[in-house]
Amino acid sequence: MNQLRPHHEAAVHQFAPAAKEWWRAEQIHSADVATVPGAPKILAPDGLSVVPCVDGLITCEASLLLAIYVADCGAIWLADRKTGAIGLLHSGKKGTEGNILAKAVQAMDRDFGTRAEDVVAVLSPCIRPPHYEVNFAGEIARQAEKAGVGEFLDCGLDTAANLTRFYSYRQELGKTGRMMAMIIRDESP
Repeated sequence: MNQLRPHHEAAVHQFAPAAKEWWRAEQIHSADVATVPGAPKILAPDGLSVVPCVDGLITCEASLLLAIYVADCGAIWLADRKTGAIGLLHSGKKGTEGNILAKAVQAMDRDFGTRAEDVVAVLSPCIRPPHYEVNFAGEIARQAEKAGVGEFLDCGLDTAANLTRFYSYRQELGKTGRMMAMIIRDESP
């Protein structure tokens, strides 16, 4: 990750040059979610701060950039059409087993008054069968429906099927970089 830091910092600046802050999750393959700002931070090995022990971040504040890294796991972007709350989740096998999506929607309800039917959820490219024995993308879709998410979109792309376009930790046996997912809320919902 140290080698990727300058590339990721450049991507953040290009994506959201006016962002007040950049928030990242530590990503320990959990189903835990933190509300930012206000969550504690620790220093990560790359010298930048992360919110410890979580794989998802939510906020309702404008100009805060949320970022996570993925190589085969799914990034899930969340946006509440009514309140303007947003979230970004790292959901692989363990995060999906722990239903990080439902936990994030519940946290958005608790902290921002989000109703599940007002949420749009988007799933990124991730590893899928036949390249991985667990179809966590399919399970995420089922969980979105069960949670009452208003709109769920899945790009349907398999990270392991196109190594020139995506990183696949599993296919490349750990000799990969990481893709970074980002989301930021505009000033008005």
